[in-house]
Formats: sequence, C-alpha cells, structure tokens
Amino acid sequence: MADLAALLDDYAAECADLENLVAPLTPAQWKTPTPAPRWDIATQIAHLTWTDEVSVLAATDADAFTAFLTEAASRAFTLVDEGAEEIAETPPADLLIRWRNGREQLLAALAAVPAGTKLPWFGPPMSAASMLSARIMETWAHGQDVADALDVTRVPTARLRTVAHISVRARNYAYLVNGESGPAEEFRVELTAPDGTLWTWGPEDAPQRVTGPALDFCLVATQRRHREDTALTTEGPDADHWLGIAQAFAGPPGPGREAGQFA
Repeated sequence: MADLAALLDDYAAECADLENLVAPLTPAQWKTPTPAPRWDIATQIAHLTWTDEVSVLAATDADAFTAFLTEAASRAFTLVDEGAEEIAETPPADLLIRWRNGREQLLAALAAVPAGTKLPWFGPPMSAASMLSARIMETWAHGQDVADALDVTRVPTARLRTVAHISVRARNYAYLVNGESGPAEEFRVELTAPDGTLWTWGPEDAPQRVTGPALDFCLVATQRRHREDTALTTEGPDADHWLGIAQAFAGPPGPGREAGQFA
C-alpha cells in the first residue's frame, strides 16, 4: 500500500522546487516560451493550477465534480488547454498565489480522504494516493518544461520513483492510445536511482528489458526528451518499441521532443 503521508510530503516538495524557479521571475520572464508548443511559463503554471483546483473539487465534492464533467463534455478535447490559457492571463504575482493556495487546499483535501475511498476523475476513479502520484508526475514534468525554458539543470531526487512507477504501470495504456495491443508478458525495468541504488519492476528473468538512469526514463516517459538523447538501453523488440511510445500521462500521444533538441 502506498504511503499517503510520504506522497503528501513529496508533492509539497516537488511544488516547492518548481516555485523556487518561478518566484524570482519578472513578469516578462513569465512569458518565456517553453518547449511545449504555444505554452509559456505562465501557461505551464496555470495548467498545474487548473488541475489542482479540479482535483480539489473531485476530492471534496463528488457531485459537483460529476456536474462539472457533464457540463464540460462537449469540450472534452479542449477543456484542459482552455483552462490553462484562461488562468495564464492572470498577473504573475496573483497566479503564483493562486497556484500556491490551490495546491495547499489539495494537500489538505487528500490528507482527509478516508482510506479505501475512490475519487471521481476524468477516467477511472482513483485513490488519494493515486491522485497524489499523478500530481507529482505532472508537476515534475511541467517543471521540466519550465527548467528547459530557463536553461536550468535540476537536481534529480528520489521523487522520480513515483514518476517511474506511473510510467511502468502505464505501459499498456501507451499501446492503447497508439491503437496497438500490448504484449501479454511483463517487461523488466531496471533504473539507476539518483543515489545510485537500483529500482526494479517486472520479472528478473524477463527477456524484454529497459535499463538505464531513472532520470532518463522519466524524461522519455513524460516525453520531455527523445530516447536517442538518453543513456537508456533495451533488450528485445517489444521493449524497444515501447520506449518509443511510452507516456506517463493520460490523453492522446503527445508530439514529444526532437532528437538533439536540447544538445
């Protein structure tokens, strides 16, 4: 069972690290383009803000969240971007406060969810721990876009384990959104953590394998780096193919990044 208290701490820490990047920026710097097409730094933070606020609704008022989904059904493919772009028009100082308040509300809301409760969401219902894991992954991934926009190299942390775990668990989802059927057998994933220890998933004797730095795997699975620009290696054609379509996030396949884009 996931340690909810540890996930709460990790989410708060991931948000704090990103806030340390954006808080000192001038209003003009908030308009710096990021690698995500049409999104500047303000839009990245606005997207996180919007998602946190919607998550609070799901965690605190299931009926209201269901009503929100019904109302937004006709905009299912544009809803997220519209929300981010609208909030991004907020003056940076106010946006920073709104983001901070939203995530603090989310931390309090998820800490209060009774054990075993499933929260409504855009896809299948999820536990408080699963929602926190998703928020850690997304905050880290969009934080990477901000870091790239600012030409900053972030220090990887043990929080990457949550990002990697989601990425491994989402293997079959990646096949599904690409219109493919995933292999029946599990893959072996062996990743070197930032502290040099080994994180593993799947059978030790699996012939299909992905190995390499945890940071590289997370960058590829969140589509923030092209696999050719990493130290990841694969054994077996299925594992090799998966690494080319892996995605840790929900929704259709993203455009990813070009090989050599960050050379």
